[in-house]
Amino acid sequence: MAQAVAKVARRINDTMEEGRDSLDLSDCGLISFPDGVFKMIRSCSENIHKISLADNQIKALSNKFFLTFTQLRELDLQGNVLTTLPDAIGEAQHLQIINISRNNLSVFPERLTDVKSLKQISVEENQITASTWDKRTASLSFMKQKFQNSLDLRRLGRSRRLQCERTVREKY
Repeated sequence: MAQAVAKVARRINDTMEEGRDSLDLSDCGLISFPDGVFKMIRSCSENIHKISLADNQIKALSNKFFLTFTQLRELDLQGNVLTTLPDAIGEAQHLQIINISRNNLSVFPERLTDVKSLKQISVEENQITASTWDKRTASLSFMKQKFQNSLDLRRLGRSRRLQCERTVREKY
């Protein structure tokens, strides 16, 4: 535990001291985004454009995360245990790339459709079912137009992927 805390603190200090625009907290054993990070990075949160929280055990992100990092352009959340994303993600108006693959999402996070700047999204290896996608035709239309086929449906499972692709073809 002490090593994990030291690793997080070291990465935050490096980001701040070197004036980086990215924060890499991947593979740190996190189960949530630490409140202490908000305090430590408050003075430079506007300068952070890229955050990686990949390969942790994060169960949820708070609205505070997206309200703090208002200039976020890239977010890597792959390899966690997220089941949903907070509503405030819809306010991330600079977000261009998000990777939410390899989580426990069973429903596509519809609030992502509110992010007009979003260009790329990865959702593979989640538990999103074809019936969930069928119910989200507005989201599918948005994704087809906005992502221009950059939505990665691989590894959803062959039957789910085919159903999702068929839904997009048939309806649009």
